[in-house]
Amino acid sequence: MEGLRGFAVLLVFFVHYADLVRPWIAEDGPLIALCHALAVIGQSGVDLFFVLSGYLIYGSLLSRHQAFLPFMLRRVERLYPAFSAVFVVYIALSFAFPAESKIPEQPAAGALYLLQNFLLLPGLVPIQPMITVAWSLSYELFYYLLIPVLIAVFKLRTRSSAWRTSFFLILAALCAIGIQNGRIHLLMFVAGIVLFEALEHSRLRLSSTAGLVALILGLMSMLLPIPEPMGTTVKVGILCVAFFVLCLACFRAPRDWLPAAFGWTPLRWLGNMSYSYYLLHGLALKGGFLLLSKLAPPKGDQPALFWALLPVMFALTLVASSLLFLLIERPFSLAPRRERGAPRLLQAASASESGS
Repeated sequence: MEGLRGFAVLLVFFVHYADLVRPWIAEDGPLIALCHALAVIGQSGVDLFFVLSGYLIYGSLLSRHQAFLPFMLRRVERLYPAFSAVFVVYIALSFAFPAESKIPEQPAAGALYLLQNFLLLPGLVPIQPMITVAWSLSYELFYYLLIPVLIAVFKLRTRSSAWRTSFFLILAALCAIGIQNGRIHLLMFVAGIVLFEALEHSRLRLSSTAGLVALILGLMSMLLPIPEPMGTTVKVGILCVAFFVLCLACFRAPRDWLPAAFGWTPLRWLGNMSYSYYLLHGLALKGGFLLLSKLAPPKGDQPALFWALLPVMFALTLVASSLLFLLIERPFSLAPRRERGAPRLLQAASASESGS
């Protein structure tokens, strides 16, 4: 579970690295295609986060009754300490570097913009996020609000697994037909829900080879030249299946070679602090490249610099994110909790729920 999170956040790192390193890469050079591929494929890292959140939150709520307000308070406790710290840093930097600020100059408009961002509205609501990656938190919060309601209204705890699976697949199909924009990524939560049902109520098994092939095909599908508005819908649908197969293969047989690879200690460590890393890595990268532009301004094609900077910039993001994790996220959001009555796989991932 944590290794998959580490892999997901690594994909997101490549998005921002590929974007910021472009001034040092010739537009007609061989590396520009690689930058484009990394930027496009890396966006699927957020989708993998959504699948894991869909699996963990749905499984936790379905397995035992939880009052809505305490559940949401736990979710707020999980999201807001680290987010608030980064939010304050962004406000301070906006005043320190007004040319880079996204806050409207008019006081009332500026106050409203900050309030909208603090309430995690950008994403589902067409508002420019101050923290670029925070758009996905809007999706997470919407899922947290919606899934307890669906479970209660449709009495899903009393339904069979087949009924619940059919319900969510039909709901996903209707959404795929009715949504033709970025909100289609909400379907990734359904992939996590179906994953929970498959793991807990079926004997479906998939090999590590199947999981790896699905992962590769899913990531490569992001590069398919499918015209919009159907392009995003088709690619999200492929990713839903690919990440379902990947996670099923890993969770069903955790001692096989593919889950063992995702269980690599450094990757698990990165996954454990993935939320802090996700929030802060973009700012750390921007600061690093801003400093680089002063020390080594872009001068034509510099492919060697692309490879030399990769580990340096990654290390920079690790240092900044580790500080956020150790000083804010771990002490304020990751207090140990005992999850009673959760299924076996959820017990094994009880700590991971705090990262969803």
